[in-house]
Amino acid sequence: MKRALLILALATPLPVLAQELPPADEVRAALEAYPAVMAADARVDAARGAGDALRAGPHEVTLQGTLSNRRVDLEGRDYREYDATLSRAVRLPGKASLDRKAAGLGVEVAINRAEDARHQAALALAELWYRWLGASAGHRNALATQGNLEQAARAIDRRVALRDAAVLDADQAAAAVASAALRVGEAAATRDRARAELAATLPELALPSEAPDLAVAETYEAALASLAADAVTKSHDITAADRNSDREGALARRAKLDRLPDPTLGLRSFQERGGQEKGVGVFLSLPFGGGYRRGLAAEAAGTARAATFEAANVRREVEAHSAGDLAETRTRLAAWRAARAAVARSDAAATKTARGQDLGVVDLADRLYADRLAYEARAAEIDARTAAALAVTKMRIDAHALWIK
Repeated sequence: MKRALLILALATPLPVLAQELPPADEVRAALEAYPAVMAADARVDAARGAGDALRAGPHEVTLQGTLSNRRVDLEGRDYREYDATLSRAVRLPGKASLDRKAAGLGVEVAINRAEDARHQAALALAELWYRWLGASAGHRNALATQGNLEQAARAIDRRVALRDAAVLDADQAAAAVASAALRVGEAAATRDRARAELAATLPELALPSEAPDLAVAETYEAALASLAADAVTKSHDITAADRNSDREGALARRAKLDRLPDPTLGLRSFQERGGQEKGVGVFLSLPFGGGYRRGLAAEAAGTARAATFEAANVRREVEAHSAGDLAETRTRLAAWRAARAAVARSDAAATKTARGQDLGVVDLADRLYADRLAYEARAAEIDARTAAALAVTKMRIDAHALWIK
């Protein structure tokens, strides 16, 4: 009876209470230090700089001048002469407003892409975190099974010493213990690798020495449909694509206007014959647009149309991904519950088999087989629990309900 109770205690799944996630403040700090996020933030600064340049326009004040010395042989003297021009091109009406619009939209695109970089980093963190938790739970399961088998082997050894069991039984029990030790070693390697990868990828995140118990946030199940809808309405990927489409449209209209080039206005001052002749005047330079500018306008129009279709495609992909996540998460939760029920049945069978073997009515081979089935059921339940917990967490992240805004 004592042996049966011990098997039941070790095999019973841990109570599923609340998700064990790292503190939100620590996660956000780790995400801010993530290289991909820092690169995206730097691109926001670059977009602001590009926006300032676009608002100011490409035209700058130009100063041009010459200083020369002219010699008139008939007069036998030299004359100091100069020519100076101060000029600047002027944007025609409508172009500056489009430049300002494109500048603002460019910054919005960069900001949304930076937020999406945080989103992707948070998803990567969740993947690594649950890989570690799942591997740690698998290691604990292997340790518990090894403990079961070691105690059973010691009991068999005592019975062999009392001539109440065959030596073959002791050999079978010892072989089962050795196999369990191998599984413990393999599970430890998987656990240690998962922790090392998590620590190396996010070194700013303080990890506990032992992984928390793996749990599923079942309280969010009723809100899964709402989370899936929020994943679409709050998608920075969609917003970035929409803003980029608007920006390319503004740039296309700007390129069309630029088929009429900007005029250049200037002020000219000159002196000839050593100051005997002086002058001040203004000038206007207006280039004529041709095939080059027409080609640039056609290119910009095509890019704008492509950006519109790309934005529609991004929205469709996000909607499809959200719908897939919803369906998958519901199925994984159902699969986990089925695995949990299978654990309960395999535990009961292992307990009864252990009791029967203690009483001498069940062979040791049957008992070891039942213990093996119980281990495999628990391992399958841990895998299902890990997948379900990760699926729920990813939906919360996609909906901006966890770690990101």
